[in-house]
Amino acid sequence: MKQMKREMSLIMIMTLLCAVLFAPLASAQGVSSASTYILLYVDKSEAFLNGKQVTLDSPATIIKDKMFVPAKFLGDALGMKVEWNEKTRQITMETPGYDIVLDSDRKSVWINGILEPFDSAAAISPEGKLLIKLTWLADYMGARYTYNDELRRVDILYTKTPNGIYIPNSNNSNPVAKFSTNKNTYKIGEPVKYVDLSYDPDAEGIVQYDWTGNDEAFFTPGSHQVTLTVWDGHGNKSEPYTRNIIVSSETYLNAIEYPIYMKPEGSFIKTDWSTLWGNFWNLPQLPKQVTTDNTRKLLVSDSPEEFTEKGILYQDTVNGKGRLYADHINGTQEKVTMAILAKNMTNKPVTIKTTNKGEVWPSVYANLIGNEASVDFLMNDPHNEEMVVPANQTFIYSQMPEFYPGQGVNLFYDVETDGEIQFSFVATDQVSQNTLNRLPLLPFTGHVRGSFPVSQVNWNVDASSFTKPSRLIIGDGTTDTFQPGYDPMRKQNVTNDGNYGVVYKIHADKPRKMAVMVLAYGGIFKGPFKINGEMHLVPQSGVLTAFDGMQILTKTTGKEDSLDIEFTPPAGSAFPIDLIFYPLDDKETN
Repeated sequence: MKQMKREMSLIMIMTLLCAVLFAPLASAQGVSSASTYILLYVDKSEAFLNGKQVTLDSPATIIKDKMFVPAKFLGDALGMKVEWNEKTRQITMETPGYDIVLDSDRKSVWINGILEPFDSAAAISPEGKLLIKLTWLADYMGARYTYNDELRRVDILYTKTPNGIYIPNSNNSNPVAKFSTNKNTYKIGEPVKYVDLSYDPDAEGIVQYDWTGNDEAFFTPGSHQVTLTVWDGHGNKSEPYTRNIIVSSETYLNAIEYPIYMKPEGSFIKTDWSTLWGNFWNLPQLPKQVTTDNTRKLLVSDSPEEFTEKGILYQDTVNGKGRLYADHINGTQEKVTMAILAKNMTNKPVTIKTTNKGEVWPSVYANLIGNEASVDFLMNDPHNEEMVVPANQTFIYSQMPEFYPGQGVNLFYDVETDGEIQFSFVATDQVSQNTLNRLPLLPFTGHVRGSFPVSQVNWNVDASSFTKPSRLIIGDGTTDTFQPGYDPMRKQNVTNDGNYGVVYKIHADKPRKMAVMVLAYGGIFKGPFKINGEMHLVPQSGVLTAFDGMQILTKTTGKEDSLDIEFTPPAGSAFPIDLIFYPLDDKETN
């Protein structure tokens, strides 16, 4: 019993003694995150790095009464660069202020270019690993160490001295890069808010930022490194500042949902074929009730779309409401003008009122002229232009500026007549009242030409309670029927393939919170949409191409009384297109 008490007392004394001997080292470990605390045991592969046990490839050892420690482990632990060059068969080490090269084949060591004996600094372990003399390395690293002969243990404490930012030669300072985030941990697909805290000690301001890894959100769990470097106006560069963003396995938004939720109206979401095929290709169609407006006769002049000779492109009569639509390209070798002639077919004067129009001057860009004419027409600016055509007379209703070979025009006119008027679309060099008598009727070449009773279709959709992404298809000829008509020049029934000149009015009562997107999959597309009275261009610039991505057309909050979309197929664009209605849920972050 007495023997047990003596052993317990001895253990307590040894414990207190160790606490006193190593208190500075242990407390230093907790004082600064820049400090590294290492415990090595002679001839043992177990070691401790900042309190965590690790296993060494080669243990510390004593050679000729000198302590040698594993170079690679120590270099990694202390932030010292240790690299093996296979070509030169040399090991390079970088410490604060010193470049060290060790050549084990030639038994040489160079320190900042000065040769020293290899044995004075290093040795090779029986396992073939590089060992460094502890006293030698400590001098170059600025590390403190103690050796406990009884425990055969080496305690190493290294505190990295931060680099100063003052530059004496220029009487200036380097800027300091720093940032924070609004949270410590994020869910998958949760937006990360980066708060820039960088500053210039000279109060000259930061002029350049270089971020790496600063994604808006991360879609894989784990640790993601983000680094910021900044420059001041003198070109002085900061030290890189790095933080690790921790992402849990809980999902906030997946990679498909994220841009739809987070990007604003008008944004383009670039994607690829596989993403579109897997997520948006076979969406269910949003139920719709279709009605048509047969009160306005639509005259479409689009064939020959590209005319190669002067003549009458199309001709038909209007008595009441009508819409005149033309899309043509000058395929001749000379400049011509395009005009619409109005011939009174009655024995009394007839008044023509123009209530809306869309015009664009001649251009070689087919997508541009179709888009601009559609914008002009959908704006529906007030018009109250009148023309009185005497009995049996022919007047020039509209005449465009001269356009050159390769240029095109696109025209819309909504008219109202109080008698029968024959409208003729003509391409000629000179326009007069006798033009119709000298011009031939140009042959049909396969595009759209004819007169159609329907100039407006109305889609009433239920967008109040759907829960899965759905769509409306425009211009496929199946779910969106191409309107039938008649071509009096050919005396045969025709269809308005593409429904050019037709206005779509899409209405939804009490729409839920959602995003409405445009997906072009028939080819190139460029055109406007009028949404609750406001014009939206698709795209903002350039064109959409098939399967390249989607544009967010609009977003609803779930509090609107209604959603009204007006659209007319723009000339020069390919169909079909999808309007994708994507339901949005309320998302909350922790």
